[in-house]
Amino acid sequence: MNRVAVFDNCSIRFNDSFALKNITWQISPKEHWVILGPNGAGKSALGAALLGQGEVFSGSVEALPTSIQTVSIERQVALLERERFKFISGKPESLVVEILAETCGDNTFPAELFTLFPIEDLRLKTFRSLSTGESRKVLLLQALAARPEILVLDEPFDGLDSKAVKSLQMALKTISSNTGVILILNRRDEIPDFVNKALYIEAGKIVQENNIERGSDKQVFEHLLHFKFDKLIFPSGETTQNIPKLSLNDPLIRMKNVSISYDEAAIFEHLDWQVEAGSHWQITGPNGSGKTGLLNLITGDHPQCYVNDIFVFGFQRGQGESIWEIKQYIGYVSTALQWEYRISINLQNVLLSGFFDSIGLYQSPTEEQIVIAKQWLVLLGMEKQWDKSYNKLSYGEQRLLLIARAMVKQPALLILDEPCLGLDEINRSLVLQLISILCENGQTTVLYVNHHSEDSIIAIENILAL
Repeated sequence: MNRVAVFDNCSIRFNDSFALKNITWQISPKEHWVILGPNGAGKSALGAALLGQGEVFSGSVEALPTSIQTVSIERQVALLERERFKFISGKPESLVVEILAETCGDNTFPAELFTLFPIEDLRLKTFRSLSTGESRKVLLLQALAARPEILVLDEPFDGLDSKAVKSLQMALKTISSNTGVILILNRRDEIPDFVNKALYIEAGKIVQENNIERGSDKQVFEHLLHFKFDKLIFPSGETTQNIPKLSLNDPLIRMKNVSISYDEAAIFEHLDWQVEAGSHWQITGPNGSGKTGLLNLITGDHPQCYVNDIFVFGFQRGQGESIWEIKQYIGYVSTALQWEYRISINLQNVLLSGFFDSIGLYQSPTEEQIVIAKQWLVLLGMEKQWDKSYNKLSYGEQRLLLIARAMVKQPALLILDEPCLGLDEINRSLVLQLISILCENGQTTVLYVNHHSEDSIIAIENILAL
């Protein structure tokens, strides 16, 4: 790398509610950085500033690299939106092989990069048909193929299975001799060994800069150590509990010989599975194994739910039931929901929308529901921001709010598809304890997808491995 990126007492505005302030930061050759901090602190904004984004209103920025690639949730969402627009417009959607070639000057993808992730079987699939983890792998390979001077990776390990995490760690170490790597992370245990510098950012300001000693335990910032919620009080539920009336001994979910396939290729098949009320399950499996598809069969958001033998809350899928008859008993959070929840409403109304299973609020809530929503805002530490626009939150703050939205009615069935993605340590600790409380209260049955063993819930004793 022939350049040095320099921010000199620089303030950068990104919208009317957030700016980076008085940033002084220099990136020298052969330095590799990790940016840490709580949700909403400005970690992703600092990464975006390296790309020249934002309005500089004081101080100066010099020598930003001309060859830079980034992988982030925002990049992933933008690409999905581009492909969705093609679909709506009747234009052919991009195949994975075409996406991979976009960053290569001669429009060919270096074949040796396929050794990083075994995705050869995905090359002729459309980008929108991939799982979250699979699409993240494609973006990582695309960025690496450009051979940039600096590679900015915003939560690159989120959504990857354990094998893919190890592969990416090895790939980053390999390229680090020629490429500057800047990682934006919430999990300190994911910091690679070759990273030698760390920034900690809070409220848009750099508050600490450290060298990382090789072989250390990565406990760089003491005030990020485990936060305890000793007196956590779960917000109350509605007086009328949202519990379905089932026949005696009927399970919440029953599947017989269930299969999912795309383009005649089976994702999984011949699955028999039954979920009893109060029987909590963790669903595991590598990227692309069908975890999210399985959950969407339950919620009715997968088109193949109507060609399979599935009973949910006593309703058989495809027998004339309304999708809302089932969704009224379900709380749900996933990456796909977060991508779809783009309505510009305030935080309190986002929580209230959970009572009505809607994206946005179109019904008048009761006084009791408003009280419950306010209790949740206090628990999340967002009570002073109740009227802030949801779209002005960071990705992690949005995820935290959507988790609360899924829990707000204390549903009969709570479906959590990798809920902790994007959460800092404090908010992750809060969410895990809330899940534990719901598992133990006897009214909510939990289905939980998670790739991190340290995020396991003691009360969840059943495992479905795909």
